Amino acid sequence: MAKVGKRIKAAREGIDRNKLYFLDEAVSLVKGRSKTNFDETVELAINLGVDPRHADQMVRGVCVLPNGTGKNVKVAVFARGDKADEAKAAGADIVGAEELVQEVQSGKIDFDRCIATPDMMPLVGRLGKVLGPRGLMPNPKVGTVTPDVTAAVNDAKGGAVQFRVEKAGIVHAGVGKVSFSEEAIAQNVKALIDAVQKAKPAGAKGSYLKRIAVSSTMGPGVKIDLASVASE
Repeated sequence: MAKVGKRIKAAREGIDRNKLYFLDEAVSLVKGRSKTNFDETVELAINLGVDPRHADQMVRGVCVLPNGTGKNVKVAVFARGDKADEAKAAGADIVGAEELVQEVQSGKIDFDRCIATPDMMPLVGRLGKVLGPRGLMPNPKVGTVTPDVTAAVNDAKGGAVQFRVEKAGIVHAGVGKVSFSEEAIAQNVKALIDAVQKAKPAGAKGSYLKRIAVSSTMGPGVKIDLASVASE
């Protein structure tokens, strides 16, 4: 435990937990304090002035990060016929119809993102209790229920990040890897914040973006000055 404590203490050195940093400086601090033997994910936490318990204050959407996520995303597509062939040609890892539904119902879920054509939703809808808790249920609001499976697969493979506000009013999402350049991380951060701002619900009152922090998987959070990232 002492060894872990020393690592955390060293990572926090030079970071003022009460200071708001400009985005570029915050990203530099996060990268500079990553000392693990794996490529950590850079994570963004956005505190919003909403109460997700009210339907008119729910925040959700999708953002295609300009520099990708750095992850190899495994994509499953529920489709038949020509659309199934189209999904395979686009690079989907798993494609199927009734047989894929049965696999998922049996508990075999070997994918990170799930897409469905509209005609498949009567079948896929049965999987809500299985896919929903994992955040994998296809939804037209985030572009995962669509006839354009090529675009959906390309987005999923190319860096599309789905976001949804949690009960505490926080949006969490990965925005790249610490191995990315500072510029690439900053661009991804700005893209996600912009997407969250555009998803501002009609029921949101007062200040919408309240606090933003960036961190690595094992590193401390660094607070970001809203003026350096917000467009509103």
